[in-house]
Amino acid sequence: MDPRVSQFMAMIKARNPGENEFHQAVQEVAESLIPFIEENPRYKHAKILERIAEPERTIIFRVPWLDDKGEIQINRGYRIEMNSAIGPYKGGIRLHPTVNLGILKFLAFEQVFKNSLTTLPMGGAKGGSDFDPKGKTDNEVMRFCQSFMTELYRHIGPDTDVPAGDIGVGGREIGYLFGQYKRIKNEFTGVLTGKGIEWGGSLIRPEATGYGATYFAEEMLASRGESLKGKIVCISGSGNVAQYATEKMTELGGTVVTLSDSNGFIYDPKGIDNEKLRFVMDLKNVRRGRIKEYAEKYNVEYFEGQRPWIIKCDIAMPNATQNEINREEAALLVKNGCICISEGANMPSTPEAVEVFLNAQILYAPGKAANAGGVATSGLEMTQNSMRLPWSREEVDARLRSIMKNIHETCVKYGKKENGFVNYVDGANIGGFVKVANAMIAQGVV
Repeated sequence: MDPRVSQFMAMIKARNPGENEFHQAVQEVAESLIPFIEENPRYKHAKILERIAEPERTIIFRVPWLDDKGEIQINRGYRIEMNSAIGPYKGGIRLHPTVNLGILKFLAFEQVFKNSLTTLPMGGAKGGSDFDPKGKTDNEVMRFCQSFMTELYRHIGPDTDVPAGDIGVGGREIGYLFGQYKRIKNEFTGVLTGKGIEWGGSLIRPEATGYGATYFAEEMLASRGESLKGKIVCISGSGNVAQYATEKMTELGGTVVTLSDSNGFIYDPKGIDNEKLRFVMDLKNVRRGRIKEYAEKYNVEYFEGQRPWIIKCDIAMPNATQNEINREEAALLVKNGCICISEGANMPSTPEAVEVFLNAQILYAPGKAANAGGVATSGLEMTQNSMRLPWSREEVDARLRSIMKNIHETCVKYGKKENGFVNYVDGANIGGFVKVANAMIAQGVV
């Protein structure tokens, strides 16, 4: 490791002990940025990287709620408002038992760069709770969301901080959160994105992350004279991002052969067509069942307790969670002929896995670039809310596709090496950094 990076990371680890995911995210960015900052001393003098790595505000609070048995349950709520140099804080709310301060700081840090890459005026934030919506009734989820928002409302607003959904937070949860905010504040504003289409939501928003990651894969392949047509695609996850990545990938000519959840994955060599995808959507979004039921219905293989990276494919789209591809799995993907990785999840590849992809010089897009379509469309929802004017499905999709194309061009601009290889990690990190850094310098030491 570059000694300058080692020195910087020693400082980060001392200030943020035990926050491993945050350390990982900062180091990945620092490895790209420190050589760039050395060549641009005004960023070094202003200590921009040190400032970006420190949240502007960290909010931690208690969330008490009543379960259906009338017993009081207590969870912990968080909001990390990382950086507001280019716009209001923007980032999702995650509800999952694994949520802790380090994970949310990593997500908020990534969000700063991702939001900058979209070219929209949005800062970076993330929030959530260790509450687990799985197995809870609608009434229990509602009571939790109302308690969570009763504290959070005082820290957010359409021009301050605009949360969205993330793992464990879909349309149901956004509805309960928005209803409580409206009740407390007595105003109807665009304070949350991912809202229902009847009450301020944007068309294409549920589809946006999966669609965007697919569009980004399409742009990467086009840079090498390839297309999605006829490509075999392994997708992990079976939630929102995985579902719509499958839909768009199929529409553009790819064949998706895997989906997964925390218990295992299914392998359907004939491809997950639209009819099968409708079954998955009902299974996951309505019945909230396990992906194993797909294997039973369609008589395909189910791999208990495994991840789909053992399956031979042309394109891999990790859409589940952080650190789901390790070094061995990355090496197996490359060995099996995988030529393109487009990350729908946040930091799903370990640093060792990323090293394998870059050394092999395959097309590898980190999440902050490839999955930016979700927050980009949230930004478009914010615009529509401010204008009090909804756009058509076609208009939003066209804007999303244009944004993903622009992000790809930014990554190429800052990531292209002398031999022509595009390091999308460097491209995304430097491209996202420059806009935020320039804004921070212009605004002084604040």
